Amino acid sequence: MGAAFAGSDKTFGRPLGLPDDAFAQKRPDKGLITKSEVRAVTLYALRLRRDSVVWDIGAGTGSVALEAAWIACEGRVYAVERDDESLNLLRRNVRDLGPDNVQVVAGEAPGVLGPLPDPDAVFVGGSGGRLREILTTVTSRLKPGGVIVANLVAIERANEAHQLIRDLGLSADMTLVSASRGKALPDGSTRLEAMNPVFIITGQKEMGT
Repeated sequence: MGAAFAGSDKTFGRPLGLPDDAFAQKRPDKGLITKSEVRAVTLYALRLRRDSVVWDIGAGTGSVALEAAWIACEGRVYAVERDDESLNLLRRNVRDLGPDNVQVVAGEAPGVLGPLPDPDAVFVGGSGGRLREILTTVTSRLKPGGVIVANLVAIERANEAHQLIRDLGLSADMTLVSASRGKALPDGSTRLEAMNPVFIITGQKEMGT
């Protein structure tokens, strides 16, 4: 599927919602990508505008960053990633799939966030064990009315993020996304195969703060 999109016209009129296998990624069988069902809820939670400045921290191979860029088509998306292999794939996906308003930022958050413009929306897809530092830094930089969304698979880390966001003075919500996909059986019938559930933690900064 990925080859079908390579070299395609990068217009903002492209429909939102690429299949997972459109993205170059490492070990697709290991789930190292924000799946399309979770990605849809995540993008909705970010409350993006056409002119939003977006940070994608732990961008991986860029599935959220690229689709956010198509929504924020008059804004800018900064895709932050520290892993060399993921960076190579991220740059490839930006080249082959993304619009021109995505900037790849190589390095580890929160250290590399300083030079970036203050964000309207921040997605935390990976923290490298520095979730508290990242959320604290992001909250201090987030524009009034801005939104932070963190995706987590472990309930302990989800609870930690939810409480920390509240402690930082943001309104906080927690949602669990649990989806199943149809899988064909040898006799031609279909069964549902469950995907790993993902906690989506959302925090919003009040206007005027």
